[in-house]
Amino acid sequence: MNKELIAGLAWGGGVVALALGATLARKMGYVEADTVTRVVIGTNGLMMAWYGNRIPKDFVPSAQASRARRVAGWSLVLGGLTYAGLFAFAPLPVAVWGGSGAVLAGIAVTIGYCMSLQSKRASRT
Repeated sequence: MNKELIAGLAWGGGVVALALGATLARKMGYVEADTVTRVVIGTNGLMMAWYGNRIPKDFVPSAQASRARRVAGWSLVLGGLTYAGLFAFAPLPVAVWGGSGAVLAGIAVTIGYCMSLQSKRASRT
């Protein structure tokens, strides 16, 4: 089986197990519902950061493609960590808006950088 597929299944299984465990802990009175939400959604941010970190390492290198993957990796890592950190420590309304903004900013940086590379390439030809 593909190594990336196994890692994806492990992440997915881990998030599901964490969600089920947190739900059980809430039903037993150990944690509040807010904590369950923060833990599960924060884990999604950590997963995004992990995948963002993997992007530059998993593809065939070429000069511009390698730079684009590094930018994409960094923007997704920072967006994912910001998302996870906000869901861990900020009030939920701030975490939702700020976390969503961080993820969208990471995506926008990646798209913007790729478009700038494309326009540089078009101007050279």
